[in-house]
Amino acid sequence: MAKVGVEQSLTNVQQALREKGYDVVELKQQSDVQNVDCCVITGLDSNVMGIHDTVTKAPVIEANGMSADEVCREVESRLQ
Repeated sequence: MAKVGVEQSLTNVQQALREKGYDVVELKQQSDVQNVDCCVITGLDSNVMGIHDTVTKAPVIEANGMSADEVCREVESRLQ
C-alpha cells in the first residue's frame, strides 16, 4: 500500500488514511518526505516567505478546509 506523509497536526487525516490501509508517516522535518508517495499538509504556514523549495516529487495535497474523507479521496485519486 502507498506511503503517505501527513503533517503532525492532521491527526484525523492520519487516522482515516490508516483505516484505509495506507502506511502513514508523520511529517516532522524535511527528511520525512523522502520515499513517500503523497504528502498531506495543512497549507496554513505554506510559503510564508515566498520560497518554493520543492523537496519531493510526490503529489502534495493541501488539506485546509477539507474533511478527512475528502483528503482520503484526493489521496486515492492522486495515487491512481
